[in-house]
Amino acid sequence: MNCIIVDDEPLARRAIKYLVDQVPALQLLESFNNAASASGYLATNDVDLVFLDIQMPHITGLEFARTIPKETLIIFTTAYSEYALDSYEVDAVDYLIKPIPIERFRKAVNKAIVYHSLLTDDSKEDIEQIDNDFIFVKSERRFCKINFRDILFIEGLKDYVIIQMDDHRVITKMNLKAIHEQLPKSLFMRINKSYIVNTGQIESFDNNDVFIKTYQISIGNTYRDTFLQEFVVRKKHS
Repeated sequence: MNCIIVDDEPLARRAIKYLVDQVPALQLLESFNNAASASGYLATNDVDLVFLDIQMPHITGLEFARTIPKETLIIFTTAYSEYALDSYEVDAVDYLIKPIPIERFRKAVNKAIVYHSLLTDDSKEDIEQIDNDFIFVKSERRFCKINFRDILFIEGLKDYVIIQMDDHRVITKMNLKAIHEQLPKSLFMRINKSYIVNTGQIESFDNNDVFIKTYQISIGNTYRDTFLQEFVVRKKHS
């Protein structure tokens, strides 16, 4: 990943450069002592990742972050912890407090590498299967980790799907068929034109509906026989 450093303190720039040099996956292109110079560089060069200080004269790191293209990832590097919440507003990958331990730095970079891989993999659009136990889906300019076991059901809504968990939901631009193909068939079943359910979350069912927590989801006529047969068979062998 190509990266740049933006920090008004010379010692801080050298410290971050040292950390960057410890990670073979990173290629440092330039270092800048102000946001204006970095902005000009970004306009004419491809940069994957910016290590960005927050408290800088004239233009702060937070102000500058709002102008950075969404394809370029940001990791804030600062001596002040009170800006952490603000960093989420600009979709920063991570927020590192100086002095930065090398292992904490590596962890942040590894997260950036995963996000970068997802952003640049056009063939898989907004979803990427990472492991047998979870997926990442793109929602509001960031990729969210979704554990399969936490999904109650998935609802299709035109070109979007709503992934419902117990205490929150994630909305991503993806049709129901596409996300169904990414899910383990041993756990998920489509029970009507608009819903995929996690069979492990089904608490009860009858001939017309399945019941998951407080949700009642109808079984479509064309899906009923397959659902009843396969669900019963799964439970007999589980």
